[in-house]
This record gives sequence, structure tokens and C-alpha cells, in this order.
Amino acid sequence: MASTNQINKVVESIVVLGDLIILNLCLSLLLFFWKKAFINLPFSCTVSFMMASLTLCYLACFGSRGRVWDSRGIRADQLVLRVLKNIIAFSIFWACIMTFSGISIFSPLFFVSYFFILFLVLSIYRIIIRHLLIVYCTKGKHRRYAVFIGGGNNMQMLYEEMESSLASSVYEVVGYFDIKSNDTISSQCPYLGSPDGFSDFMSVHTGIKHVFCSLSMEEGRYNFSIMNYCENHLLYFHGVPNVCKGFPRRIWHSMVGNMPILNLRYEPLGKMENRILKRIFDIALSGIFLVTVFPFVYLIVGSIIKFTSPGPILFKQMRTGLNGVDFVCYKFRSMKVNDEADSKQATADDPRKTRFGDFLRRSNIDELPQFINVFKGEMSIVGPRPHMLSHTEIYARLIDKYMVRHFIKPGVTGWAQIHGFRGETKELSQMGGRVKADIWYMEHWTIFLDLYIIYKTIANVVIGEKNAY
Repeated sequence: MASTNQINKVVESIVVLGDLIILNLCLSLLLFFWKKAFINLPFSCTVSFMMASLTLCYLACFGSRGRVWDSRGIRADQLVLRVLKNIIAFSIFWACIMTFSGISIFSPLFFVSYFFILFLVLSIYRIIIRHLLIVYCTKGKHRRYAVFIGGGNNMQMLYEEMESSLASSVYEVVGYFDIKSNDTISSQCPYLGSPDGFSDFMSVHTGIKHVFCSLSMEEGRYNFSIMNYCENHLLYFHGVPNVCKGFPRRIWHSMVGNMPILNLRYEPLGKMENRILKRIFDIALSGIFLVTVFPFVYLIVGSIIKFTSPGPILFKQMRTGLNGVDFVCYKFRSMKVNDEADSKQATADDPRKTRFGDFLRRSNIDELPQFINVFKGEMSIVGPRPHMLSHTEIYARLIDKYMVRHFIKPGVTGWAQIHGFRGETKELSQMGGRVKADIWYMEHWTIFLDLYIIYKTIANVVIGEKNAY
């Protein structure tokens, strides 16, 4: 009998296959009408090559799209919004690939129309797939009957998940066994008695094939006897870890050999392929910038710094980096040489700032030398901002989970900065907000999120930020 995950994988495969057919069919139909009005193709390559590029770009993006069928309660407008976000990310990625490959796009309007039509058709396709999936599941063809062993918080959490997701169309919980009736679990889940009566109950109710057993200490003495009974009577045994105390609501598991390990958070950059992708992105952008733009910026900015105040052009400061390792961070010097540089944050009307330095800080030009750190591998273009050593020492004691942000490389810009968490931290809550934003970025990283943060950073520089000083 197929599991919920197996059903999801089948649906996922159907959706991906349908997506590929739709994106190529939309291109073919649009080209058909285009050729009736114009003679030449709207791009400088063959149609087959364009189809291949769109297909490969889509497949490359698929891992970052997110599921659109994992909760029965999702509204149609939420579904359409997810599709819109995916189309935007897909189109940006495809445009970047076309630019770097040297393929000319003669009619941007053609592809704007293409992605708009693709968005409409995929939205309709998703809604239809979702409706068919719900209808299929509600017919009960994959209905499986189950019992719980234990009635604690972890079993209540599992019961809620089964009632609120697609699992509710697959599992029907007959009831639960526990040492005594437990008020923690829902009253809709009947109490079946003590675990001592489990084998007698199961021998009568042969239609029940799934047993979910709490792995908490209270019911632990029953685990092995129930496990052995399941193994000898063709029953599926599922262990439910007691993660409600001390663990966050969402955790992830990994394997060390044959041993399952629970992890506090999912880190996309924990995967080698994602780290390689991010590093290639960093090297490419920082290398191009350092070779083309930075020499002119350094010549102009460096000359003005030298003429307006005594001291070096670059300000070098030890900051906390990846895994808590210190590194030398580079900036254009925006302040007079002073003894408080390694301990005191800049303020709005800081007397240490030079007149030109004030402009550098407001325009973020002072951060540009950090592309050297990026190219060296000490920083990334996007990531948590690196803090001076004294601040790391102070805030690590004052803010819960502060050091978590050092599991990834620091960045020139970050998720916290585009949401206003920058500049002087007058209140501890401001630094707490930065830390939460940094951890959110670490847990939700995609290459498209990096592109979005870079775009927002540039937009904020153009518009201006009140906390940039």
C-alpha cells in the first residue's frame, strides 16, 4: 500500500511532466502565431535549442519551487501566488543563462507574453491537479486504519497533522492505548485501554495495519513487545519521537550510517552541491566586479579619502566569520583614525565620521572592498553581516541563538539588511531581529533568494535608507 510520501512523489512526477509539456507547448503555439505576423524568429538560436534551454532551466529550478499540493487546506489564491513566484524565479534564471550564453533576444515582448501565458496555464493546471487529488483521496481508496500507543503531546501533534493534511484522507485513527486515559490527546480519538491489551485488541481487529508508538520514556517499556508483535503479525510499526519538549515544532532527520539523527533545523547550504553553487556565484560576480569596476572605484574613492583625511584608504578590522573563525574584513575608511574603532558602533551623528565618509556609508560604497573577502572565500555576497569581535562576545551572552548565524559565511548584504536591520543597535531587540532574520535566511536559502536580496539591496541604495550611516 502506497504511503503518503509515495503518493506525493507520484503527484510530483505528474506535475513536473505536465509542466514540461505545458512550457514547450506554450512556446510552440506562441511561435506558430508569431510566424504568421513576422518572418524571423524572436531569438538567435533554433527552436529546439530554445526548448531545451527552457526545459533544463526549469528542471534546475524545480528543487527550489516548493510543493504546491502538500496541504488540503491551501486556497486557490495561495496556489496561484506560489506559481507566480516560481515563474518569476524561473524567468530570471533563464534570462541570466541566455545572457551568459550569448543568445540574442530580438523581441523581449515575445518572452514577456510567453511567461505570462505560462503563468496562466500552469495556475489552471495546478488547480485541476489539486482538485483531482482531493477527490481521489476523499474516496478512501488508500484509507489505512491505525492505532496509537501513548497519548502524550507528541501523539497529539501527530493526530493534528493527520487531521489537517493529506494524511487525513489516508489514515483513520481508530484510537489510542495508554497506561490511563490522557486528556492531552483529542477527545475525538477514543481511548482503547492499557497497552497490555494491545495484542488481544489487534487479534480481533485485523483490518488495522498501522501502529504508531510513542518513544517517550513513559511508554518505553512497551515498545519492544509491541514492535515484536507487529513484526510477527504483518503490522507496520512506526516510532514517534518525543520532540515536543525542548525541540522546535519543525525538525529534520538525517542518517549516520544506519542511525537516524534529529536535527534542529534544515540548512540548504549543508549540502555540498548548494555550497558549490553559491561559491561559483560568488567567485563569478566578485571576480567580474574586481576586474572591471573596482579599480576605477578604488582610484576615485581612494584619492578623495587621501585628500580629505590623513590615514589609510582601507579600514581593516577583525570580524567573526564562518564557524566563529576570525578574519580581516576590508572597508573604505569612512572615519578618522581613532582608538574606538574595534569597540564602538557608528551612530547617526558620529563625530568620528569624515564628511566624505558620511557619503560613503549612506551610499554603501564603503562596503565594496569586501568583494575582496568574497573572492578570497572569507565572505559571501549574501549572508549575515559580520560583526566586530567585541560585539560577538557581548551578544553571544545576551541573545539566544546568536552564534547560529555563524554556521554560514558572512555576507556583504543580507536578508536582515533589506528588512531594515542595519545601522546602530540602540536596543537589544534590534540585534535580536537581525539574528532571527539571519537564521531565517540560513534555513530558506536558494540561489534565487540571493538574487532577490541583491536586487533589493541595489534598490534600497538608489531609494536611500534612514539607517544607513
